[in-house]
Amino acid sequence: MIRVITFGTFDVFHAGHLSILERSKSLGDYLIVGVSSDAFSTGKKKRTPIYSENDRMRIISALACVGEVFLEESLEQKEDYIRSHAAHLLVMGDDWRGKFDDLRNICDVIYLPRTPSISTTAIVEVIKKT
Repeated sequence: MIRVITFGTFDVFHAGHLSILERSKSLGDYLIVGVSSDAFSTGKKKRTPIYSENDRMRIISALACVGEVFLEESLEQKEDYIRSHAAHLLVMGDDWRGKFDDLRNICDVIYLPRTPSISTTAIVEVIKKT
């Protein structure tokens, strides 16, 4: 069984999120998703998520392609998360290309293209303007 792991904030869930999760799952048998904690997301994105970490985890858990969800607290723990979840493959969006190549010693690493013209930041900006 090939265990795939990926990570994200998944705030204001949209088609781009669904696409990367479905594509990630298609690369293996079981998909594990680390959802960024509220504190980690705020530090990364410089804004508080719209939805709480608990709500974002519930949304991701409800997807048929997702086998397991856990809370991600920091980038520095990626190796620990991969090991503790016995993942064979790390999948990240290509905006992270090269950032996790050092983890190739413990699992395969693939960077998938993001869905063009869709981002939570852009959606939030549109909502603010209306």
